[in-house]
Amino acid sequence: MPTILTNARLILETEVVDGTLVFDASGIIAVDQGRSRAPGAIDAGGAYVAPGLVEMHTDNAEKHFVPRPGVYWPNSLAALIAHDAQMAAAGVTTVYDAICFGYSDGQKDYRRQISGRVLQAVVKGVEKQAFRIDHKIHLRCELSGAFLMEDVIPHQDEPLIKLVSLMDHTPGQRQWRDLEQFRTYTVGMGKTGAGEFDKVMEQRMAEGPKHVPRNCKAVVDTFKARNVPIATHDDTTADHVDDGIALGAVICEFPTTVEAATVAHKAGLATIAGAPNVVRGGSHSGGVSVSELAELGVLDGLSSDYVPSSLLQAVYKLNMRHGIAMPAAMGMVTWKVADILDLRDRGHLKPGLRADIVQFHILEETPVITSVWSRGQRAF
Repeated sequence: MPTILTNARLILETEVVDGTLVFDASGIIAVDQGRSRAPGAIDAGGAYVAPGLVEMHTDNAEKHFVPRPGVYWPNSLAALIAHDAQMAAAGVTTVYDAICFGYSDGQKDYRRQISGRVLQAVVKGVEKQAFRIDHKIHLRCELSGAFLMEDVIPHQDEPLIKLVSLMDHTPGQRQWRDLEQFRTYTVGMGKTGAGEFDKVMEQRMAEGPKHVPRNCKAVVDTFKARNVPIATHDDTTADHVDDGIALGAVICEFPTTVEAATVAHKAGLATIAGAPNVVRGGSHSGGVSVSELAELGVLDGLSSDYVPSSLLQAVYKLNMRHGIAMPAAMGMVTWKVADILDLRDRGHLKPGLRADIVQFHILEETPVITSVWSRGQRAF
C-alpha cells in the first residue's frame, strides 16, 4: 500500500504548493495539487513536506567514537548506528560520513586511532543493512599529515568512498589564519593544554608544510583514477581556488572569505558552507558569514558539519531573516547538493525518484521534524 500525505505544503524546486504526495518503497508515485480523499490518506495538517536532506560533510560520527576526550567507545557498529539515528532524526536521508585521515591535533592523534574503525563500521553497517538511511564515505585528507597516505592506502579501493576533500589545517593560514581563534578552539576542545599549545602550534607550523605537496599529488592521483570527485577545503584566497581548479577540484567546501567563494562560484565550482554558521550568525573560527554568501548568490549548498540539526534551522533562518525563498533555501540541503554529487535519483519531489521524504512544521521559529521516510520506509 502506498503512503498518501495530503493537506501538505510541498516544497518543490521553485514553489511551495498545497498538495498531496503519494509514494511507496519503489519511489515517488505522484505529486499533486489539492487534497486527496483516498482511503488511508494521512492528513499532514498543513505541515511542510520536502525531499529528505542530503548531507555531504559531517564528522558527527566521530562524536560517537570519542564521546569525551580520551574516551574511546569499544563497539564501532553501535557507535555508527547511534550516529545514523541522529542523522535520521535531523531529516537527513543521505549522509556522506566525513572521516578524517592524516590529522594531528595534539590529543594523542585520536583521529588517527579511530579513522579506520569509523570507515569499517560504515562499510559493515551498509553491508548488514543496519542503518535507517543511506550512507556513503567522504574521505577528508589532511595534507599536512606525515602518515596520511600510509593510513589511506589500505582503504583506497573501498567502493563506498564517493568524495575526497583536500585539507590543510596548518596553523596560520586558511581556517586557522587567526592564531588566537585557533588557540581558543584547540584549548577549549581539550585537544591541547594551555601550557603545551605554543609547542604544538610551532611544531605543526614547521612540519606540516613539508608534507603537503607530496600528499596532495598522491591523493589526487589515487582518487582521480577512480573518478571520485575532489573538493578543496577552507579556501581563503583566489590563489587557493585556482590551485584547486588546477588539481581538478569540482567543489569548494567552507570558503572562509567572500573573495574565495565568489571566485569559486564564477569558476563553476560548487560552493558548500556550514549550516551552523548560518544558525549562529557567524563562524566559530573567524571566517565569513555564510548568510552573507547566500545573500550575494555565491552559495550552492549547506553542510551540517558538526551539528546535524542545523540544516533545517539554517534553511528556516535564510528564508525568514535573509530573504532567500523557501524553495531556494531548501534546495541548498536537498536537490542542489544531490545534483552536485551526481545523485540523480533523489533530492527532488518528482515521480520516479527515491521516496526520501521529511515532514516538519515550525514551532516558535524552530523546525520540528515529525516524520522521515527513507526509500519509502519510516526512518523516524
